[in-house]
Amino acid sequence: MSYNDVILLLGSNINNPEKNIEIALEKIENQTGSILTKSKLILTKPVEFESYNNFCNIAIKLKTQFSPIKLLSELKAIEKNMGRTSDSADLGVYQDRVIDIDIILYNNIKFSSKRLIIPHQKNLYERDFARELINEVK
Repeated sequence: MSYNDVILLLGSNINNPEKNIEIALEKIENQTGSILTKSKLILTKPVEFESYNNFCNIAIKLKTQFSPIKLLSELKAIEKNMGRTSDSADLGVYQDRVIDIDIILYNNIKFSSKRLIIPHQKNLYERDFARELINEVK
């Protein structure tokens, strides 16, 4: 079986964000693959929307057997299971969230579909905090 190296970025800004990240990491490891490395956990202000709730963010490097779409489906199921009721992509706007899990890099591939674009352009090139965390686990 072949394995894929994936970098994920997680964020949470409501209902005990640090605990949400901890729970999400456990679910990711139990349901999708092995976490190889983790960045430090940082607090950031919301990006592209107004909120009084700061985000807790972390990047991880994951080893998985899942394809990009299968991995996305599993991550969306984790988000939903943790209480995320709507997705920014569906709403067209950002809002406070229990958990957000983004696929940033998947091996060295470029992938594009209606549901998923890899690499994740905003987090790689437009958000300094994200780039810093991603560089820690590359």
